[in-house]
Amino acid sequence: MPFTGCTRTDTTIPIRSHYGMTKQIAVRLPDDLVDFLDDLVASGEEVSRAAIVTRALKREKRRLGALRDVEILKRLGPDDDLNSLARFSAQIPQDID
Repeated sequence: MPFTGCTRTDTTIPIRSHYGMTKQIAVRLPDDLVDFLDDLVASGEEVSRAAIVTRALKREKRRLGALRDVEILKRLGPDDDLNSLARFSAQIPQDID
C-alpha cells in the first residue's frame, strides 16, 4: 500500500496516525513460530509479522475479557435478560477478527 501521509509541505497529520500510536518492542520467539510467521507473510496471507502478532494479541485480549465476564456471571447467577440476549446473538454470524 503506498504511503498516503504528509509531504514536506503538508502540515496535516499523516493518515497512519489516525489509527493510534504504536510502540516497537523486541520479542524472542522459538524458531518454529518465526518460521510460521514468515511462511504466512511470504504466501501473501498476511502483510507482516506485526500484523499477525497484533491480531493474535487482540484475540487473546478478547478471550481474557470473556473469561472475566464468565466469572462475573457465575457469581451473579442466572439473568433472564442476558439469556435472551445470548439466544439472539447466537443467531448472528460473528466476525472474530
